[in-house]
Amino acid sequence: MAQPERLFLLDGMALAYRAYYSFINRPLINSKGVNTSAVYGFVMSLSKILEDEKPEHIAVVFDTKMPTFRHKMYPEYKATRQKMPEDMSAQLDKLKEVVRAFNVPSIELHGYEADDIIGTLARRAEKEGVLTYMVTADKDFMQLISPKIKMYRPGKGGGEVEIVEEAGVFEKFGVGPERVIDILGLIGDTSDNIPGVPGIGPKTAMPLIQKYGSIPSLYEHLDDIPQKGTREKLAANKDLAFLSRELVTIHTEVPVAIDFHQLKASNADATKLITLFDELEFKALASRIRNLERFTFDTPPTAFPTIPDVSGKEPTATIDISSDEHQYHCITDLSALKQLCKELSQASLMVLDTETTSQNALQASLIGISLSIKEREAYYIPVKFTRQREGELFADTHVSNEANHTTTALDTHQVLAELKPMLENFNIRKVGQNIKYDMLVLRTHGIHVQGIEFDTMVASYVLRADGQHGLDALAMEYLNYKMISFDELVGKGKSQRHITEVPLDAVSKYSAQDADITMRVYHNQLEQLKEMELLKLCEEMEFPLISVLERMEAAGVSLDVEYLRGMSKDLERQTERLVTDIHNLAGEKFNINSTQQLGDILFKKLNLRTVRKTKTGFSTDVNVLEELRGEHPIIDQLLEYRQITKLKSTYIDALPQLVHPTTHRVHTSFNQTVAATGRLSGSDPNLQNIPIRTELGRAIRKAFIPEKGDWVLMSADYSQIELRVMAHVSGDEGLLNAFRNKEDIHASTAAKVFGVALADVTPLMRRKAKEVNFGIMYGIGPFGLANRLEITQAEAKEIITKYFERFPGVKQYINDTISTVRTRGYVNTLLGRRRYLPEINSRNQNMRGNAERQAINMPIQGTAADMIKLAMIHIDNAMHEGKLTSRMLLQVHDELVFEVPTREIKEMTGIVLDRMTSALKLSIPLEVELGTGSNWLEAH
Repeated sequence: MAQPERLFLLDGMALAYRAYYSFINRPLINSKGVNTSAVYGFVMSLSKILEDEKPEHIAVVFDTKMPTFRHKMYPEYKATRQKMPEDMSAQLDKLKEVVRAFNVPSIELHGYEADDIIGTLARRAEKEGVLTYMVTADKDFMQLISPKIKMYRPGKGGGEVEIVEEAGVFEKFGVGPERVIDILGLIGDTSDNIPGVPGIGPKTAMPLIQKYGSIPSLYEHLDDIPQKGTREKLAANKDLAFLSRELVTIHTEVPVAIDFHQLKASNADATKLITLFDELEFKALASRIRNLERFTFDTPPTAFPTIPDVSGKEPTATIDISSDEHQYHCITDLSALKQLCKELSQASLMVLDTETTSQNALQASLIGISLSIKEREAYYIPVKFTRQREGELFADTHVSNEANHTTTALDTHQVLAELKPMLENFNIRKVGQNIKYDMLVLRTHGIHVQGIEFDTMVASYVLRADGQHGLDALAMEYLNYKMISFDELVGKGKSQRHITEVPLDAVSKYSAQDADITMRVYHNQLEQLKEMELLKLCEEMEFPLISVLERMEAAGVSLDVEYLRGMSKDLERQTERLVTDIHNLAGEKFNINSTQQLGDILFKKLNLRTVRKTKTGFSTDVNVLEELRGEHPIIDQLLEYRQITKLKSTYIDALPQLVHPTTHRVHTSFNQTVAATGRLSGSDPNLQNIPIRTELGRAIRKAFIPEKGDWVLMSADYSQIELRVMAHVSGDEGLLNAFRNKEDIHASTAAKVFGVALADVTPLMRRKAKEVNFGIMYGIGPFGLANRLEITQAEAKEIITKYFERFPGVKQYINDTISTVRTRGYVNTLLGRRRYLPEINSRNQNMRGNAERQAINMPIQGTAADMIKLAMIHIDNAMHEGKLTSRMLLQVHDELVFEVPTREIKEMTGIVLDRMTSALKLSIPLEVELGTGSNWLEAH
């Protein structure tokens, strides 16, 4: 049968909103600091329709800013709707430019909403037997659905499209399309400020309309409704019900003077699209138009034809493994492996990726390795699946598996023996996506990967710290390529299989694709890093750091498990005592861990002042308790209980469970791609969060010990590093001289701010100055300082004013930094690391203020983070060159922890002090506090 003639009507504003909010947690921001999420998401939806559907008729319909007939009918219509975010509204003109460049018709009509225009055109097309697809996710459009009118709901992130027909309306509302307005009229719509009947929700409205058919019929049978409460609500709000029904009704007789037959996409303006995509920095989209020789599709003469460019080639839809040109090979015999190794030995660069059974690299079983030495070609080598058994990190136990490893997989040891010379060859440079993981996996098999050249995940982080760094996202961003997802490979829910149960052909394609796409993304990122002058930061710091962190994670740290068990028992007794005390103070027993029960005790029974409420009741979080400290004895007991139970569960009881069964050490993970400032973060376990300022937190550090009796732990901590960076970047002579003269910086600040001699500075003055010193770096204001010091805002404002009078360079730095970010959209560290802050120009005071604080802090905290990363690289190099047996174990903010044999203490002390103090040259000297001991606390 011939395909029916089709009309696609896109709800422009709805799609723009959907695109904007789909990226709300990680917005797409270009190098100018401009948010482009709405445009990008809209373009992807429009392109998919043009290229996949090739519609005979198409148009994008937009709302206007003018009031509509609904506003005249009900002035409060949409009155409560939040104003469109500024960084979205700024994109609309550009979005419309893109639509024009695609040569797709656009429609808007004053006095009417896009819904009404779409409804009118859809009904006109219906009369002529033309099939209309309303491209939107708005449920209101379900009232229009018929055999010839359907909803086309775009998938999130380029996912599967959902076509909503009459059956979908029944599934959603329990009635046919013609009764949708009656249900919507009863329940209203908070987003559009349509009142509905107060107290009537979907669960009540749907049965009513199913039974009575419509709102008019419902009111004719009002007395028949058995539920008294429902009957009374309906009776009291009859006018609102009928008004709301009218407001939600999409009008289909709008005087729009357009013949839908003329709504066709003409030849797109390739030159204009390239200009727009270059400006928006949609590199993959611009590249598709410039370089289209690999992609073609047949286009009906009335559909979206071609995007001509200098090559005269045609565009393509989003590509995937089924439409992409590639050569993937599965190596299942020894001769093919040897031939591959011969090619690898002559290569200058290769992509490496492993397939395993776990995200924990040190406990994962290897099932295959994929490699690539050029784009569009990759190899997958399945190996015999091995399972761990107690006491052996990797056993040779063969697990029979029909899907993968019965007869086709090669022997693990044989494969690794052939690959080892290439993997350990420093001159064959290695590229990977999170290659640290692959290095750790291979280390457990005795292979120490050398020659790390590039990591696409880390490069993505450097280019855009708040972007998406997964390979799937990078493939879409740079290549417009939709990868096979892990869920697609193994399934989800009850149908999910273990990866070793997936047919070999599927695993081979999946893994080879990873290697190939990583190679392609690498080439794109390399050019972008050069263009943005960020390649040096990667080559001199971020990429060399990968190998350092891999060695640290593999080393792990030894733990005194018996000591922690003893601590746990002591704390259990303390907790029992605290529970008794809290219950006595409350006058009754209750569940202390229940927010609701605790809130009732504090704010209803004990009548303490309410600090903050949540949707579910009283807030009892730690900030609330801190604010109530001193108002009742129970508060101090609760705070102590919270601290003990948190540290006990998070560290004291949890750490022994994380000891590796083979190494008998705890292996934390260091993450390069999390913190926006460039700092490393830790996980599984995160040792950076152990509170050093509390007695209990310090006691936990005693559990970290050297493995051998004649070894010690060494701790090296930068002294006031962020304040020193502040002094350097601000160039303030007062701060610089204080550090050059080795003064107590907080006492020196106090003397200047309070106008007293250094010898007359009191502990209280010093404390206030300390809060100002650190607070200034985080953009603290009078309100924040007043809270910290428990003084009035007037006093806090006076202290800040005096501070800036005494340290004018700091004030100038703050003003200059904010001004610069407002102009170029980002701030950077001394080494060039960037952080984009598009909210810096927001009219929303809270958003703007937060961006300003980040702008002030990032160059300082980020430079300090860069500094310790450089120190780690230099120390690691020195340890390697000196053939020392000492090991770098941990990095906790400004502190490094080492495990050192006593015979190497002197040499290591010299290396660590020298490399840390010379990591980055500032205008003032850097100082490091270094100590050794039989445990981490003693060394600190």
